[in-house]
Amino acid sequence: MQYSSSRRPGPRSVSEAYSVVIVLALLFTLCPTVEVRAQDLPVDPIAFESMQWRGIGPFRGGRSVASTGVVGDPLTYYMGTVGGGVWKTTDAGTTWRNVTEGQLRTSSVGAIAVAESDPNVVYVGMGEHAIRGVMTSHGDGVYRSTDAGRTWTHLGLDRTRSISRIRVHPNDPDLVYVAAQGAPYGANPERGIYRSEDGGESWELILTVGEDSGASDLAMDMTNPRILYASFWEHRRLPWQVVSGGPGSGFWKSTDGGDSWTEINTGLPELMGKTSVDVSRADPDRLFAMVEADPGGGLFRSDDAGASWQLMSDDWTIRARAWYYIEVYADPLDEETVYVLNAPMMKSIDGGRTFTNVRVLHGDTHDLWINPDDNAVMINANDGGAHVSFNAGGSWSSISNQPTAQFYRVNVDNRFPYYIYGGQQDNSAIAIASRGQGGVTWKDWYSIAGCESARPAFDRDDPRFVYAGCYMGIIGEWDHQTNSQRDVAAYPVMPAALQGREMKYRYNWSAPILVSQHAPNVIYHASNHVVRSRDRGMTWDEISPDLTRDEDDKQGYGGGPITNEGAGGEIYGTLYALTESPHEEGVIWTGSDDGLVHLTRDGGSSWQNVTPADWGEVMVNEIAVSPHDPATAYAAINRYKFNDFTPMAYVTYDYGESWEEISEGFEAEAWVHVVREDPKTPGLLYAGTEMGMYVSFNAGGLWQSLQLNLPDTPINDLIVQARDNDLVVATSGRSFWILDDLSPLQQAMSQQDFEGGAHYLYEPRGAYRLAGGGGFGGGGEGQNGPSGAVMDVLLGEVSEDQAVTITIRTPAGDVVRTLSTQPDGDVSPGAQPLQLELGHNRIVWNLRHENIPNIPGAYVFGSLQGRRVVPGDYTVELSIGDWTMERLLEVRMDPRVDTTLEDYIVQDAFVAEVASELTAIHRAVSRNNDVKAQIETLLERVAEDPNAGEVVDEGELLTGDLETVADSLYQRQTVDGQTVINFPTRLKFQYVFLHGNADGAETGVSMGSRDVLTDLRARWTVHQRTNEELMGPRLDAFNRLVQEAGFSIIIAPPRPRRPVS
Repeated sequence: MQYSSSRRPGPRSVSEAYSVVIVLALLFTLCPTVEVRAQDLPVDPIAFESMQWRGIGPFRGGRSVASTGVVGDPLTYYMGTVGGGVWKTTDAGTTWRNVTEGQLRTSSVGAIAVAESDPNVVYVGMGEHAIRGVMTSHGDGVYRSTDAGRTWTHLGLDRTRSISRIRVHPNDPDLVYVAAQGAPYGANPERGIYRSEDGGESWELILTVGEDSGASDLAMDMTNPRILYASFWEHRRLPWQVVSGGPGSGFWKSTDGGDSWTEINTGLPELMGKTSVDVSRADPDRLFAMVEADPGGGLFRSDDAGASWQLMSDDWTIRARAWYYIEVYADPLDEETVYVLNAPMMKSIDGGRTFTNVRVLHGDTHDLWINPDDNAVMINANDGGAHVSFNAGGSWSSISNQPTAQFYRVNVDNRFPYYIYGGQQDNSAIAIASRGQGGVTWKDWYSIAGCESARPAFDRDDPRFVYAGCYMGIIGEWDHQTNSQRDVAAYPVMPAALQGREMKYRYNWSAPILVSQHAPNVIYHASNHVVRSRDRGMTWDEISPDLTRDEDDKQGYGGGPITNEGAGGEIYGTLYALTESPHEEGVIWTGSDDGLVHLTRDGGSSWQNVTPADWGEVMVNEIAVSPHDPATAYAAINRYKFNDFTPMAYVTYDYGESWEEISEGFEAEAWVHVVREDPKTPGLLYAGTEMGMYVSFNAGGLWQSLQLNLPDTPINDLIVQARDNDLVVATSGRSFWILDDLSPLQQAMSQQDFEGGAHYLYEPRGAYRLAGGGGFGGGGEGQNGPSGAVMDVLLGEVSEDQAVTITIRTPAGDVVRTLSTQPDGDVSPGAQPLQLELGHNRIVWNLRHENIPNIPGAYVFGSLQGRRVVPGDYTVELSIGDWTMERLLEVRMDPRVDTTLEDYIVQDAFVAEVASELTAIHRAVSRNNDVKAQIETLLERVAEDPNAGEVVDEGELLTGDLETVADSLYQRQTVDGQTVINFPTRLKFQYVFLHGNADGAETGVSMGSRDVLTDLRARWTVHQRTNEELMGPRLDAFNRLVQEAGFSIIIAPPRPRRPVS
């Protein structure tokens, strides 16, 4: 048996392996509390460990607030993404690769810095500093790499939560400073400036202003790194308001490496909000500072190292939406040039007096690194990713090569292949195919109605009309037939910057939209009320009262005390969850962002408050009705906007009359976004959390990791595509991912109850005989799922001399294909041994017969893979020694084609004839070549023997005739795809071409194909007859001469034991 040692050393019994993997899974995968680690898991991960997630994209960059280059290497850059970890390019942004996969506990990067004196040393600070009220959670401190990003070590500062800047001493990579902005949603004493003199082994808090004031920026005088400038920001994010400003905001200076600090606020506004600072390398006495203030805010400059300040520009464009931007960067080579980042990137060449926009590929700009040796070389981070410029922003590298999109929610349709829908942060809502030709590329997705915060809804069986929203209640209808959209809002206004109490309807940033499963012409849209339309949004009925707490003191302006925030993210007292029962028409659940759950069972005529009394003020993130029981529903709730990251999930079995918590097993701060039940297996639950994916096999009694190879990223939403049995997740920083074929999870409990031995063959899902190509995606593309039938096998102990074999048969018992750890070359020409391991293995059969055997050493222009099987039922048998287990496998027709089963059968028979004759040609030539080589060897050996004259003469004639036949059948001089056009093709080439052509068709067998086979067969018949004469009577006669001369006879190879299927 072929074993890989990548997961476990040596074969063990299943029971032994289970105990080992339980310990490893609990210690390293789940990382929960000690109490959970002491328990056994309901299902051991060994039962499904070979399942693999696949990322499909889109490759359209998501939010990044941190980026840096490497001094001395203008091709290498790092990008810290929000929810996607750290990425690195070594070709100036042409390609990017993630360098922190599996090494971080959280995934949002707030700051990144490379030591100028040692480019192998990279520091990363976690927790984004542009603290959105939507999709901003928490970080876990600082990480360090000493090998240019290959491996990472956690250095502590876990409770800093959000890090805005890291500065490294230019001559000492171990002397590092961290600006901790702190928790967005609460007071915490860990805010301030930290210093480490030993590369992060230990830290000291060298400047703190208070529990409400965090370090929003830090600048170092690189000509004299003892001099530091720190900016502080007093702020707090409440669920209903971003509070920005207070006595804790301001600037500080140190001239002794941080041992002591002095306030430098002379000439600045008395009340300041968010601040940032930078010092010019070209003139270290010149400082630039951005200050949120009204009046008096804008860009300030100091020409005396902070002793005094002068307002240079109060242009609102450079200081708008201060909490999200306020970033300033001094050009390292020109003291008059300064950049300010806001929605646009802006540049001043007159010391900050006037600004012009720098064209970037995506707005909402957050970070800028300028090469200190060449100020035309830079990298900018923004809400669309990061891009590199070599001409000071004249042009940029692509951001369409970064699969780092943040999606709020996910939905799927039933097209073939099915499409996945969602709204991407600061981008459009899209629909993307679950598979494409060779991979999922930009050709396989398109924008639809709505915007970044959309929750697309539609009739899954006929998604012509897609309803998708945007902030502040915008909702549009996308028509697939006309590729157009129209507004269908119930009350189409734009309440930007208004108080919540002034709004007719209070809509969440990502307001729920539903298309009824029972009546697809019915649309629901939720604000603080639920409205319903039966005519594609032309008219709407309000079918509920206000279903929130409706607290007036939380319905004021979205920002203060300095700057209002009115984009819609702070509108509070809204409905965030809206769910229709799949069992009963008119049964609708709602959940509000202030903690209430309501239920109607009569289409909205009456509503019942079914909120548990002990929840308090929480966000009801999602409610999902069980697909198996109409009274059962699952609620994912959280308090992350109250600085509480406790995971909380609940279930009701009685329409909300009572609720039970089902949160055991989640990691401590893995707050829960969504819980849904598997549509096939009752009690099998999936949970998406801030810290990754979980599964429960006992109705939420205990959760365990389903991370597998999924990247470190929050899971915002998930859904099972029931027809294909796939789990699809929307991530907050790594685009969409799919876990193909949930069969091992759905059958895990049945497998544990199986009494047939240590091995197990899971029941496979149906497989589609796909038209056209398939395969797996490559670099820069989303990955396709397996092309063929997925067979999941659980192996116990297998001795080295035992073969593990999968045999596929027709209902009549004919063998179609054999896959084995010890393949028989006569039965399965060219087959590679299965590489299997103890535990779970996922094997893919490509729905083809055995390969056609080739002529040894001959080049093939085309393919010798076996023909595709006819749609229908097949038997899959797993055999290990005397142990066997069988399952039924259905091969389905591609629903996109109209070919009948009769046409497939006729095609199969025709292609089988072509394959049979091609096989005969290859085997004839192979035997021919073998005999010819033996004769040539004999003639060389007896050339000087006086008795060999007649043998030599006859041997030369026979080898010449054998070569003539072989040359008629295949072209020896063709060795690659170019020499095909240099030397005339032979019969083999034409048979290979016909085989591929006829097998790839989806409409039966064409007249042209039949005509070609008739002509080829006529030629083959002649050559076959000649070859049989040469290999029969002629060879026999030659052997008699050889024997009479006293030499060893020529032995023709035996014919194969059986034909290839």
